[in-house]
Amino acid sequence: MRIENYNTFSQSRQLSSSRKIGNVPLPDYSDFHFNSKKSPAMSDEKYREAIIEQAKKDQSAGKFQSESAGFRSLVKSYVSAVSPDRKNIITEGLTAIFKNKNPQPKTLNLIDYLFGNVKYCKEATDVSYAEFYDSNGEMVASYSNGRWISYGTKAENARETELWGIYNEAWNNAAKAS
Repeated sequence: MRIENYNTFSQSRQLSSSRKIGNVPLPDYSDFHFNSKKSPAMSDEKYREAIIEQAKKDQSAGKFQSESAGFRSLVKSYVSAVSPDRKNIITEGLTAIFKNKNPQPKTLNLIDYLFGNVKYCKEATDVSYAEFYDSNGEMVASYSNGRWISYGTKAENARETELWGIYNEAWNNAAKAS
């Protein structure tokens, strides 16, 4: 995790809930692009069947992928099974930052990053930039001037690509059949 405070003005829209840790509003984990670890709602075989059925339903309705609320719901559920626990990573990281009263060195060096040491700069209780990493060293989220961004991990990206393959094949087959 890397934290800095640039004291800059931003007009970016906050994509977060009303809960805060320090001055940082927490992200909206119900957002389509912001997954956090959840137990799978069904087996992979049941997911496959649900994806195929959703593709058929979407094709007959003239919708494709994210145009369909059912598709978006399936993606979120399917991918969340392999997602890192972003909610916990972010909550623990922000809590640690705001509990730490010791000033941190302004110089951030490569050795500290390689060994996973957390270095950050904050002024008083203001944090305007933070990066959050999972135990594999993959960046999973960042916060910058009131805006959250979620980054897909290799596992999430692979699972989402798998879902798209199943969906696209079923959607194309349904289109050919009609």
